[in-house]
Amino acid sequence: MSKILRKIATAAGVLAAAGIGETVYFYNRTMKRGNAKTERTTKMSGTDWEKYFPLMQERKGYVLAQPHSDVYTTSFDGLKLHATYFPAVKEGEQELHTGINKVVICFHGYTGEGLSNHMAIGDYFLKHGYAMLLPDARAHGQSEGEYIGFGCLDRQDALGWINWVIRECGEDVKIMLYGTSMGGATVLMTSGLELPDNVKGIVSDCGFTSPKEVFTHVLNSMYHLPAFPAIQGADLINRKLAGYGMDECNAKYEVQKAKVPILFIHGSADTFVPCSMCQEIYDNCRSPKRKLIVEGAAHAESYYKEMEIYEKALDEFAEEIF
Repeated sequence: MSKILRKIATAAGVLAAAGIGETVYFYNRTMKRGNAKTERTTKMSGTDWEKYFPLMQERKGYVLAQPHSDVYTTSFDGLKLHATYFPAVKEGEQELHTGINKVVICFHGYTGEGLSNHMAIGDYFLKHGYAMLLPDARAHGQSEGEYIGFGCLDRQDALGWINWVIRECGEDVKIMLYGTSMGGATVLMTSGLELPDNVKGIVSDCGFTSPKEVFTHVLNSMYHLPAFPAIQGADLINRKLAGYGMDECNAKYEVQKAKVPILFIHGSADTFVPCSMCQEIYDNCRSPKRKLIVEGAAHAESYYKEMEIYEKALDEFAEEIF
């Protein structure tokens, strides 16, 4: 009997060690700066970006030709955060689409950067009279930080950037928050905070509910692995190291507290962040809301696949909120 118990104990120890190893590997690969790779994320997203490179390059020329500068703020936990700021474009002495002092703050996705990720949509915003702020999320780009926030911490950083815009542009400024993927989750999570009246609307493109739920989906659908023990273990590590739980902030609950209008955008063929997450968040939203599902669009592809429809949705939403 004692031999059997020893064998069981040994087997349990081996399984526990394997579980710990799996958890640490998963955590280091996904949650820490430098280990989360853009190339891997791009491949996992399932979107064929190469066919859109010519458009991105074309628009990059226009965007970078406009006046812009590096700006900084300090996060609630003492990190130096970076963004690129574009004043509203002027032609001669006249601003394009004059009459409204409006700023869009654009939040990028996982492993991205503020400036490089918004060349295409940035062209639209600048040509439609917006000033534009492009933050690097914590642990991304030129911002400080070791651990990725996945919206849970980034929403507090977003509030800091909102206050920066009000200080920079004046008390009459009207602000729209725009985010894609992790940035989309960030702006949805931000919707549940007490926001200044200057924030008039939010646009979320392919945002997820929570890091726990999206990583569970990725492990199940792409790697055919169970969430346990990797997700639960990573949650414990993250609470200790990064200061937040992976389901501590969930967009589907935060939008229940939202007061500003929200435009939800998602691609029907998104396998990275399933379209069902968009529907779940939309159904829970208590503020005025709109929804655009782009048929056949993969992750973060909606703007490129149906640009005219996408821009029309943005135009109509802007007319509603400004």
